[in-house]
Order: sequence, then structure tokens, then C-alpha cells
Amino acid sequence: MNNHIILNPVASVKNTRQAKIDDNWGEIISEIELAPNIPIESLDGIESFSHLEIIFYFDKATKTITGSEHPRENPNWPKVGIFAQRKKDRPNHLGLTIVKLLGKHGKTLTVSYLDAIDGTPVLDIKPVFEAYLPVGKIKEPEWSKELMRNYYNKE
Repeated sequence: MNNHIILNPVASVKNTRQAKIDDNWGEIISEIELAPNIPIESLDGIESFSHLEIIFYFDKATKTITGSEHPRENPNWPKVGIFAQRKKDRPNHLGLTIVKLLGKHGKTLTVSYLDAIDGTPVLDIKPVFEAYLPVGKIKEPEWSKELMRNYYNKE
């Protein structure tokens, strides 16, 4: 088994969010600017989609968790494993967010609801197909709903 994977960013995030804070992403509008080696044609047809999946690298994450801990270090929430939460301090520091596509201008996509700070490397961009969305009702614990209560609220 090969233990090394080399990934090169296809784009980077540009926005006003500099700090690694968890809430108030609702008003953040981001630009995803393609890397110089990625041709403009890679975005052909993307404007026919309303939403995109953005896979990115938490390059500013400072620790790695492989066990379990309280989400956001809040002792009022249960200790759960890293794969039962969406924390940035993951084994491979990968983030994934579904964003709303607001526009395309040359090699730049303008999106909302991207919870990545300015300068974050983007590893992949995929259109959202309704057929790939979950089938049936989503089940999640109450603590996760409480955790997300202010995530997209305005600052």
C-alpha cells in the first residue's frame, strides 16, 4: 500500500475572513481563484449548477486529532471521535463544504457559504448533483444542531 498521496491545489480562496473562528459565516462572500496551471476551460458549463462541493485543505490547522474529544472543546457536548464531528484538526486536515455559486468571471468563481479562511488551498471543485444528495431524512444528535446554531448567522 502506498502511504503517500501528493495533492496540488487547483485554486485558492479569497475573502475577508482571516481568523480561524467557527461561527458567523453567513455574510462571507468568497472568490475561488484557479491556480495558474489550471486552464479556464476547466470551468466550462459550471454556471449551469446552483451549488458546488468545495474540497479544501486546512493549511492553518495546528494539531491533529485521531481519537475523541468534545466538539469545540465544549464539555456540555459529548466526547465523540474525530470522524463523528467536522473539526479542522482531522488526520488529513481536509474540509468539504457545499456552497452556493453566485457567479463565474474568467478563472474566478464567486460563492457564498464557504467556511474557509482567506488563502485556503482548494483541492477540488465538484458540481452538486441532486442524485448524490442523501436519500431519506438526515439523522444527527442534538449537540450538532446546537453547535451549528450560529454557524451561518450574520456577525
